[in-house]
Amino acid sequence: MKKLLRKIFLADLLEGLWVTFRNQDPKYIVTEQYPFARPKVGERYRGAPRLNTNPENGETLCISCDLCALACPENLIVVGWERNAQTKRKELVNFTYDTSRCMFCGLCEDACPVDCLELTQDFELANYSRDGAIWDRQMLEEGPKPARYKF
Repeated sequence: MKKLLRKIFLADLLEGLWVTFRNQDPKYIVTEQYPFARPKVGERYRGAPRLNTNPENGETLCISCDLCALACPENLIVVGWERNAQTKRKELVNFTYDTSRCMFCGLCEDACPVDCLELTQDFELANYSRDGAIWDRQMLEEGPKPARYKF
């Protein structure tokens, strides 16, 4: 009989509504004013990739070893290089990184012997097309330019 009365008077629904309204007190509400105030990102957050450059001469630190591409489980990194005839060293020609397929695991960052490739704390990676998600060497060296909103 008790079960039938609970069903008729919608007791479960009313209990659920009570929980909802009880927690609507403004002191429990947390709202981030996102465009105006940037959210705090965790210290170990892995976001947008970046190719580091030498601050003294502006050249990339990448030695074209291709270890990052081998370590990537998604095979989204392509490293193009040429051997310099004079110095007999590899020189980086192109470097592409497909952020649309990246799962930001950090294996490429760990595999790099010279700490050239790193995953930064930049989190705004939205694009209007898939072409914008494929980053070339220049984009990786400059890094993403976060939008600054003015209201």
